[in-house]
Amino acid sequence: MHGILVAFLAIAGYVSGEVFLKENFDSASWEDTWIYSKHPGKELGKFVLSSGSFFNDEKADQGIQTSQDARFYAVSKKFDGFSNEDKPLVIQFSVKHEQNIDCGGGYVKLFDCSLDQTDMHGESPYEIMFGPDICGPGTKKVHVIFSYKGKNHLINKDIRCKDDVYTHFYTLIVKPDNTYEVLIDNEKVESGNLEDDWDFLAPKKIKDPNAKKPEDWDDKATIPDPDDTKPEDWDKPEHIPDPDATKPEDWDDEMDGEWEPPMVDNPEFKGEWQPKQLDNPNYKGAWEHPEIDNPEYTPDDKLYLRKEVCTLGFDLWQVKSGTIFDNVLITDDVELASKAAAGVKATQAGEKKVKEAQDEEQRKKDEEEAKKSSDKDDEDDDDEEDDKDDSKSETEQSEHDEL
Repeated sequence: MHGILVAFLAIAGYVSGEVFLKENFDSASWEDTWIYSKHPGKELGKFVLSSGSFFNDEKADQGIQTSQDARFYAVSKKFDGFSNEDKPLVIQFSVKHEQNIDCGGGYVKLFDCSLDQTDMHGESPYEIMFGPDICGPGTKKVHVIFSYKGKNHLINKDIRCKDDVYTHFYTLIVKPDNTYEVLIDNEKVESGNLEDDWDFLAPKKIKDPNAKKPEDWDDKATIPDPDDTKPEDWDKPEHIPDPDATKPEDWDDEMDGEWEPPMVDNPEFKGEWQPKQLDNPNYKGAWEHPEIDNPEYTPDDKLYLRKEVCTLGFDLWQVKSGTIFDNVLITDDVELASKAAAGVKATQAGEKKVKEAQDEEQRKKDEEEAKKSSDKDDEDDDDEEDDKDDSKSETEQSEHDEL
């Protein structure tokens, strides 16, 4: 009976879920709990609280925005440490590259409790790195990197991130059955098995080092026809003198040397002769190296496990600033995360509406400025013509007076 009760309570606790970190950057007090790194040797930038230049809901869309170009950004927040053993781990946050980012990171890192927040930098050991990274047209990916036995392992798949100027939610779900999902805007874009999609473990099978292709193994599908012979008229030169060329009339043999016609492609040239091919009666197919169990392979049903997580950090570089981070959530409740991201389409629609109105207003303003500039140029031209006419009249009057 006691075991049944414990199991029931465990299931109930799992269903209810737990939130380990939630940060919506609602006010300036965010700086009271987030710590800037002071790592030496880096030109570090500052985050500012902002909803950006266009938004759907000014208060709800407020986040922390990178504010200086060509800077490293390093800020982190510590929370009560936890382990994701036997439960899902969900990492979710929103990114808005409203500056139309050209090169820069938009990811987060999860650390254990040993991190010195005031010295966080690019080489600080982390548990998980997740989120978008953009640099030019060639790099537009979602990083999913796990630390395993002291080494960082990148996902073997290419997950494309969003590269427009609107808000997007990025979600990573790591499950205790060693599977994972990556979602963008609440829609699954990638999923699979941790062992298959990362090189955490040595391969299960390896080529048998003692196996060799037999010497009599014939892997040629065809062989030359032994009875085929080259035709007697096959060999023709590749180039021949142009039969239509004539010696120029002004050609001087003593001055120019003996005249020779230019060479042209020979239409009768057939190339190197090759005998016909026949099916090889001894063909055995491509030899496949036999495999054996890898003695170095050790299964691990705890690849998903993070024994201790208690700090989330933004540790990145940006060439052009302006990215807004918001809606940070770390939980074991998949449904809670889904509900938190459910409004992203409405947010994007609102942002797009406001931005399009701003762009239209700017377009009209630019047209008006261009028209004013054009009118001013016309007035200046008229003034110059008037000045020329006045000068001409004065000259004519002076000449008339002299008469």
